Amino acid sequence: MALLETLNLSKSFGGLQAIDNVSLRVDENSVHGLIGPNGSGKSTFFNLLTGVYQPDIGSHISFNNIDITNKPAHYIASQGLARTFQLLRLYGELSVLENVLVGYHPHTKYGPLAPLIMGAEVRRQDKLVKEEMMDLLEFIGLAEHAEIPAAELSGGQRRLLALGRAIAMKPKMLLLDEPGAGLSPVNVDNLMATILTLKERYNLTIVVVEHILKVVMATCDTISVLDHGQKISEGSPTFVKNDPAVVEAYLGREMADEDIRAAMNS
Repeated sequence: MALLETLNLSKSFGGLQAIDNVSLRVDENSVHGLIGPNGSGKSTFFNLLTGVYQPDIGSHISFNNIDITNKPAHYIASQGLARTFQLLRLYGELSVLENVLVGYHPHTKYGPLAPLIMGAEVRRQDKLVKEEMMDLLEFIGLAEHAEIPAAELSGGQRRLLALGRAIAMKPKMLLLDEPGAGLSPVNVDNLMATILTLKERYNLTIVVVEHILKVVMATCDTISVLDHGQKISEGSPTFVKNDPAVVEAYLGREMADEDIRAAMNS
């Protein structure tokens, strides 16, 4: 069953066609990779899905059987579509726990006047939410850092916090934009293992953009390849890494085919 589907999705910026009639389907409970060279349209595609950009006329985006085309970002997030960013957007002055509470905020069940009217109930709910968020931090390995400012975390820990904040939104689908950026190979492996464990624990569908091809090849059920805003290939990791169109467009012809495939698996 498709959880996300795009039909003829397009976006132009003046004379530049950043996304050109891309039709794509992401099945529920799958890990779907999106790869392509720099400037191929991957980040623009994510921004269209999440309401940061509005698509061109004739485009269609469906999420969980709801038409989210041209809907604002907050509405799309409320339907269960969450994302992380390549450039982390954490609240550095807030604590680690406060950052994940920000992610949970859309699920708050009371308004601003509730503490004055039903203070005891609000305090009870706040306690339960904090316990739930501490469980999440424990699961991703940040519980002992819960009270320190996010700005004091290491690069790998900030990546985990961004992931935790997105999970706190209780999404149906999680879009990961370059989750391994700037991490050492060991930390990349640890991060992807955490992501896959979170997928099972929270019943997530994941779409991941990642330049580290080993990560995509090892974790994704299906991979779509963009080049110059167009989808040029799609299929299993084995199919994609052996597709001549991918070899030529994504990695060029500077290496022999066998060397290119070795690079994809390294």
